[in-house]
Amino acid sequence: MWRRTVGCIVALVLSLFAAPYVAAAQQRGRIPQIGWLAGRAIAEAAAPGDSAAFLHGLRELGYVEGQNLIIVRRDAEGQLDRLPALAAELVRLPVDVIVTTGGVPATRAAMQATMTIPIVMAEAGDPVGTGLVASLARPGGNVTGLSLIGPDLVAKRLQLLKEVAPRVARVAVLYHPPFAATVVGLREAQAAAPALGLTVLPMEVRAPAEFDDQFATIIRLGADALYMPGDPFSLAHQRHILDWAATHRLPTVGGAVQFAEAGCLIAYSPSLAALYRRAATYVDKILKGAKPADLPIEQPTKFEFVINLKTAKALGLTMPRPLLQRADQVIQ
Repeated sequence: MWRRTVGCIVALVLSLFAAPYVAAAQQRGRIPQIGWLAGRAIAEAAAPGDSAAFLHGLRELGYVEGQNLIIVRRDAEGQLDRLPALAAELVRLPVDVIVTTGGVPATRAAMQATMTIPIVMAEAGDPVGTGLVASLARPGGNVTGLSLIGPDLVAKRLQLLKEVAPRVARVAVLYHPPFAATVVGLREAQAAAPALGLTVLPMEVRAPAEFDDQFATIIRLGADALYMPGDPFSLAHQRHILDWAATHRLPTVGGAVQFAEAGCLIAYSPSLAALYRRAATYVDKILKGAKPADLPIEQPTKFEFVINLKTAKALGLTMPRPLLQRADQVIQ
């Protein structure tokens, strides 16, 4: 009898440790539901690693989709004007938390759809500058999460470009104003350039049809390198941009590792996998009762540096060995 009692107590304790605390939803007698609002300028299917990293983060916290957590996915598939309707669908269900991807558009759509359901930004360029939150330390309202903006990121990219191609002097910077973080990035590039002996040439592109005109301007102004911010618009059109740059033998530096994988010379960016895994911890805290207004927005702490050696050889550039040793990935 005593052994059976002890065995029951042990089993109970183990079950308590194995089960996550999903207090808010469980008190309502149901499995918590997470809304996944994909707001990229490309279909979410093109970035499966983000979702996988988020699910990995959830599993580390004891959540298993379909067992003790339900994820309801809505993907704008590159059509950002669909986001308000998709966000409204998630609110009507209702879900317990909305996780937004792709930066400002998805988060803003979710905010317009609800002022009460917690919203976790998995990656936001500049949440304060774009007016999504009051501050990083105390975001206020029902929004929190992670920012893609870190200290001196743009300056670091330009520094790496200068190390790779010391003769570069005039850098064309593509930026897409609807994504406010690209405007912030342009200002940071202009501020960092003089110390590196660089001149920044701003190239505003609001629609794909404007690329060719701006490309002609880049040549006319004598740019000898191209900077691509890591915004969804640039990612959606990376093939067109990089093919043109390769044709004109321009070194390229990108703000997303995907660029290097597609042929960009070098890329330096926050680790999206780390951000999405971290987003899972925000969901966990909120399901346990934390308020988004009290959860500080975090800036990235893990970064990835990727070199495309094939592109370097095509440009006739020799990569310094110390730089190759610092790279997280070298694409042959």
